[in-house]
Order: sequence, then C-alpha cells, then structure tokens
Amino acid sequence: MTSPASAGGCPVHPAVPLSGPRFHTDPRGLYNEMRRDHGSVVPVELPGQVPAWLVVGYRELHQVTSSPELFPRDVSLWNQWPNIPPDWPLLPMVGQPMPSIYFTAGAEHRRHVSMVEPALESMDPFELRRVCEGLADQLIDSYCGRGEADLVGEYAEPLPVLVMAWLLGLPNEEGPHLAWTMKTLADGGADAQQAHLQFGAVMQRLVAMKRAMPGDDLTSRMLAFPGAFTDEEYANDLMAITAAGHLTTADWIGNSLRLMLTDDGFAAALGGGRRSVGQAMNEALWEDTPTQILAGRWAARDTRLGDKAIRAGDMLLLGLGAANGDPHVRQHVSDSAVHAGNSAHFSFSHGEYRCPLPAQHIAEIIARTAIEVLLDRLPDVDLAVPAQNLVRRPSPFLRGMTSLPVVFTPVRAVGGFQ
Repeated sequence: MTSPASAGGCPVHPAVPLSGPRFHTDPRGLYNEMRRDHGSVVPVELPGQVPAWLVVGYRELHQVTSSPELFPRDVSLWNQWPNIPPDWPLLPMVGQPMPSIYFTAGAEHRRHVSMVEPALESMDPFELRRVCEGLADQLIDSYCGRGEADLVGEYAEPLPVLVMAWLLGLPNEEGPHLAWTMKTLADGGADAQQAHLQFGAVMQRLVAMKRAMPGDDLTSRMLAFPGAFTDEEYANDLMAITAAGHLTTADWIGNSLRLMLTDDGFAAALGGGRRSVGQAMNEALWEDTPTQILAGRWAARDTRLGDKAIRAGDMLLLGLGAANGDPHVRQHVSDSAVHAGNSAHFSFSHGEYRCPLPAQHIAEIIARTAIEVLLDRLPDVDLAVPAQNLVRRPSPFLRGMTSLPVVFTPVRAVGGFQ
C-alpha cells in the first residue's frame, strides 16, 4: 500500500519511528516485521517528525544504488528542507549541499573522486600494516599488565583514530578529540552540531599546515593533485574520509571480536590461530554490519520502488543491515554458505557512491591487524560479563557496542609504536 504524503510527497502515515531499543537489541526481527507490514520500502519517521523511506529489500537496495541518475546522492533535491530546523540533530549525518565527495552528485562527485581515490591508492599497505601493528602494541601495552580491559574504549575506538591521524599527517594529540567528534556525530544527539563544527575546524587547520609544510601523507598527496580544488573542498573531503573510516572501522573490530568471543565456532582463533579471523570479519559484515542505515539518496523525479510511489525529492535511507539479512535472497542458502567468502553484502554500499575500493582495503588492513595483534598478545582473552549484558550504542544508523569488557592473563609490555 502507498501511505499518505506530506506537501513534499514523502510518507507521513503509517510511519515507523526510526528510534527505539529494538534497533539495538533485535534489528533482524524488527526489519522482518517492517517487511511483513510494509514490504521492501518502509515509510519511516526521523526525529522531529521528518518523513523518509527506508529501503530494506536487497533487490530494491541494489536498484537504488545502481541508478545514480534516478536516485542521486544529492541532498539539495530534498523536498523537506522547508521543514528542517537549523539545529536538527541528524543534519550533520544527512548533510547539506556542500563541495565534498560525499555531498555532490554526477560530474562534480566524479571530480572529487578523481582526486581522492589516487591519494588513497598511493598508501603503501605494508607500511600501513607496520604502523597499525605498532599502534596496536602501544594501546595493548597500556592495559596488558592488569589482566582486564574494555576493548571498545581502550582499543577498537582509539586505534582507527590513531591510524587515520598518521595517514592524514595529523598530530597524534588530535586523535582523542577527533574520536569524540566522530562518536558524537554518529549518535545524533544534542552535541552533534557542535561536534561537526569542531571537526571542520580540525581539518581546516590540517589543510593550512600541509600547505605550509607538505609531508609523506594523504593530505599532502591530495593537495598535490593537479586539478583546481579550494581549501574548503580539501577540508570537506578530509572530513568525509575520516568520518567514513573511523567509527565504522572501530565497530568492525569490536563486532568481529564480540563474535569471536561469543561464538564457539571461532574458538580456534582465540587460541592463537588466525585462520578464522577473516571469516569472523566477513560474518560480522553480513550479520552485524557497522553501518546499518546510510543516508541517503533523493529521488530525482516521481517513480516507483517496490510497491511504493516515490515522489521527486523524497529521501531514501539505505537499509544496509536490513538488506544483508533479507530472507528473500537467503531463503535457499545456509548462513555458513553466505559467510564463506561471499562478499556480496551491502556493508560498503554499492554503485557509484559506494565506499571507494582503496578505502575498503585500508579499513580491512586496520581491522584485521587489530584483531590479529590482540590475539597474538592476549591469546586467552575472554568476556568479563555475560554476552547478553553487552550494550549497543544508541544509534539506528551505526551498530557498535558501548563497551566490550574482557579478562586475560596479565602479560608484559613490549614497547609500542616508534
């Protein structure tokens, strides 16, 4: 059925509130109920009674992400702008029209990609792994002697920030503040707007610093690109790279470790073996993907998707986690077959606006290195609380844990990254 529409054409009733504990406790059950009640394209309501469509069907999500002309990532098309207050908490995540790789479409988006992707591709994967190993050892050294730790707050969250700081050429002391801004933005709370402003200021300072003193880093390589880009564009693209790479990678590490600590099938990996690390990482992308919902796409004209009438300017939220679990594409395939080397998940999105391939490779190196170094250093690591007591971060968009308390046999420090 097609729901009634607002003046802009987006659904209002019956709409599913995009909030509540079940996004954290039972997302698969919640998405299945959405499919039962609404089909593959669900009318939802964001904070402030802002309407949107949530695409939960695998085929429909493939259709949206494969049709950049019909469903561009062009927030300027949004028919709800007259109803969006300037302090709307999700504004930093949804975005506003700006010259950035993430908030442009068509030829302008491709212009930014032509500058960003070569810079990402130029990073030496062996040097990246060496740096990751050293930083991972440094973090583990800070708690390895006490026999207990929180692997989210003391490991999974800070490690990607430290690695990103190194990649960008950012001073290490900026890392903790950068981590706070990323987490605050993702949670979409009252401090999100302030965090976004502070995030932008950090990147503007970085651009100015690298213009004055270039180095062997990602920012300097972007600045050396022969195309004509403004400092604002460089800062915006650095914000996009960092925001996309930090918390999602942190949650990939945390969700993979949670799986390995709670699933008997991965017990061998916790004994110091590495064969199961890649399998656990892939299963986490299918079943517990860090990015559950991605904003967004905007309809360029009136159209239909699934059984819904979509109006020009309607916002479509990409239900990446929901599509990964769509029973219509998994009904004849066992979970083990899905996870065994199958990377047809939507965890990095799809199509023209997907996460760039070199960025995916960087995230995988960081996550895999983090897990392998941890298992090498703390081979008997175990959960310190029952698995059912683990708490998810309060965001329907990103799926990660607030903490991952563990215990282990105390070991000596080895000396961290130099």
